[in-house]
Amino acid sequence: MQVNDEIRALVEALVPVDELEAEHRAECLAWLAGTHDIFRREKPRTPSPHLVAYFLLHDGTDGSVLLVDHRNAGRWLPSGGHVEPGEHPVETVRREVLEELGVPAVFHPRFGERPTFLTVSRTVGAPADQHVDVSLWFVLSGSRSQEFVPDLGEFRDVRWWTPQEVAAAAPATVEPHLGRMLGKLVSLTGG
Repeated sequence: MQVNDEIRALVEALVPVDELEAEHRAECLAWLAGTHDIFRREKPRTPSPHLVAYFLLHDGTDGSVLLVDHRNAGRWLPSGGHVEPGEHPVETVRREVLEELGVPAVFHPRFGERPTFLTVSRTVGAPADQHVDVSLWFVLSGSRSQEFVPDLGEFRDVRWWTPQEVAAAAPATVEPHLGRMLGKLVSLTGG
């Protein structure tokens, strides 16, 4: 129960960047108030919705972010993963960055161990596998010169994207909320 309360406090502390994030925040808070069953127990979708922690590695020199070409999702996404039962989302970030990229988590000094953005989204894929992810987005400090050991079983590729490249990408090829998140990141960090 304590971790659920901590998650609710993280969501309550988020300041939405736009009306859609405000709607997602309200939807998430209503969901958290109505159930304690927020962690995925069975792949791919039980229960739906369930909690996810995304993390963006951000290079402050040019504002670029590291994205992964996710095999199952079929699009470029931030790294991340499902929050395990009873796990705090910060621990999910620490675990997933090691598993997926082979580096330790270095939380961005501006945001620390708090999410910066929140989305509520239906996943892509076969209808029987689709579900709703409630995603807390964290920002990690990174560098284009950093070396990674990506999980090539999960990703086709890993690369740095500038905000301009994300904006120019075909919408179906990148995470649908990524542009909004990058806009929020620029407004909060200046770059």
